Amino acid sequence: MKFSEDFTDQPALLRVVGVGGGGGNAVNRMIQTDLQNVEFICANTDAQWLRHSALAPIRLQLGSRLTKGLGAGGDPEKGRLAAEESLAELQNAVQGSDMVFVTAGMGGGTGTGAAPIAAKIARELGILTVGVVTRPFQFEGRQRSEQAETGIRNLRQFTDTLIVIPNDRLFGVIDEKTPWEDCFHIVDDVLRKAVQAISDVITRPQEVNMDFANVKALMQGSGEALMGIGECSGPDRAIKAAEQAISSPLLENISIDGARGVLVNICGPKRGVTMHEVRDAMNHVYSVVSPDAKVFGGLGTEDTLGDSIRITVIATGFPAQKAAVPGAARMHAFDRRKAGRLRAPQEAASALSEEQVPNINDLRKPAFLRRRALKLD
Repeated sequence: MKFSEDFTDQPALLRVVGVGGGGGNAVNRMIQTDLQNVEFICANTDAQWLRHSALAPIRLQLGSRLTKGLGAGGDPEKGRLAAEESLAELQNAVQGSDMVFVTAGMGGGTGTGAAPIAAKIARELGILTVGVVTRPFQFEGRQRSEQAETGIRNLRQFTDTLIVIPNDRLFGVIDEKTPWEDCFHIVDDVLRKAVQAISDVITRPQEVNMDFANVKALMQGSGEALMGIGECSGPDRAIKAAEQAISSPLLENISIDGARGVLVNICGPKRGVTMHEVRDAMNHVYSVVSPDAKVFGGLGTEDTLGDSIRITVIATGFPAQKAAVPGAARMHAFDRRKAGRLRAPQEAASALSEEQVPNINDLRKPAFLRRRALKLD
């Protein structure tokens, strides 16, 4: 019997759309760490940021007529309108994708308002759509927090799976002596690890039978997901990393035992992870999830880990967190009048003072803050 050797190989096309400054910084981090087999797009209302800071090969200026390239001024409604002005550009950028990640920092103008529009476009094209966003630090103020919650509600309606990283939870994994600037790099890196955990399983050759169809079955219509990360070296590093991941501060004290689907990504140096360690880590995860849960595992490489193993766990399909049915979703309005401009005393004590104005050349800061600095000079 003669077998044909002509096999069709069409790998899944994955794209990451970083929306706004926070999403763009996360995409930059993915590019700097050489995240493989993913295409990158940055979308922003801030033309100066796109011109000087964005590393993505595809850069979309949103709402050029509305904002004149000067940003959304912290106004999510303006961010939403800017994205709607640029619907055709966003649609062309994601057309043909098998999976789209929409990443943003929620609470500001562009990311909060435009990320749900980007996700809506992808999902209406039949693309598996995953949101990976952050919830702002409490010290950033009540208005930013309330805007973030409205943005997250909107985004939840247009994603198959939504991973929300609460920035305040990062205090559980950040050393007390970590400089202020480094905290935001850590935020970017957590978003990067979330995307990498999923993309590695799909795009890297695996010793176990795992493909895009498996991931799609796990994540399609699954609603809000939880993510935990563990990293350890030394004896029993795999078991310890798995234990850290399933009890991670990022899980907000929620157990993964109610999840209907769990994706486990084990990452270590090339040829540095043994079969016994993979078995031990997976068995540890199996021991805490429901017997009915679907558990998929993948193995990635990252030489910068040295002697460590990093395990990322993404748990999906919680009963109360199903995604909205496409077409039935309704966008929640942003009411900036209700978003309390007066902070509670404990918030005011922690918040940055108005005098702490950012340098106008620091493009990691939103455009409206740089304009404020110009006015004060």
